[in-house]
Amino acid sequence: MSLAALPSLVLIPPLNLLAAACLGAVLHRRRVGRVLLAVGLSGLVLLSLPLVAGSLLTGLERGLPLVPPPGDPPQAIVILSADETDIVRDGQLAERVGHLTLEREVAGAALARRMQLPVLVTGGSDYPGDPPLAALMAESMAQDFGVVPKWTEVKSQDTWQNAQESAALLRAAGIHSVYVVTHAWHERRALIAFRAAGLVATAAPVPLDAPPRWYFHNLLPHVSGWQESYFAIHEWLGMAWYSLRA
Repeated sequence: MSLAALPSLVLIPPLNLLAAACLGAVLHRRRVGRVLLAVGLSGLVLLSLPLVAGSLLTGLERGLPLVPPPGDPPQAIVILSADETDIVRDGQLAERVGHLTLEREVAGAALARRMQLPVLVTGGSDYPGDPPLAALMAESMAQDFGVVPKWTEVKSQDTWQNAQESAALLRAAGIHSVYVVTHAWHERRALIAFRAAGLVATAAPVPLDAPPRWYFHNLLPHVSGWQESYFAIHEWLGMAWYSLRA
């Protein structure tokens, strides 16, 4: 996660709900403290339920434009970065793509082989001194999937910049229509950004998530629910912000 993402990590649940609950516990003798404690704890429980978290995510994935517009087929594939992870290689600390980025690479490589289109990978450094995510992706794509990206965009720090920087590279190559590869829950915000950058963008997501079922275990708190709820709320708010910017 990049330093630029820290404000949203603080402002978007579940971390702010935990802060509210802690503050409420400190001020529990006052009415405002009891309200904060109740809101914080109930929000944490609610967003931890797989049924709630899954519904928030799959709500973002309905009705994605998966078919290119008639007469304007994509000319390239853009794969968005997501995360990286630290590993030890030859006794030294190193970085490689994280599991979210790897899932996008799998989908992008399969699409590239099927459509025979050139690939652009996009993403800057998460932290000063770290290699750009796009560089890690280019290495992984070539070694793990036998797909060598034609363009590697290494400046961007968020989805909006992914689109702007990628569009500049693609327009220089005479390309104006692309597939955008990312997670299905991230596609809507990404498409807003790429279309605002002047590209015709078609969704090519990592396989869509199945809607959560009304099983008993989906009504029990699970730590993964907080992560999924964070992703979903981040996207809903991000879509609203990008719509205002576009």
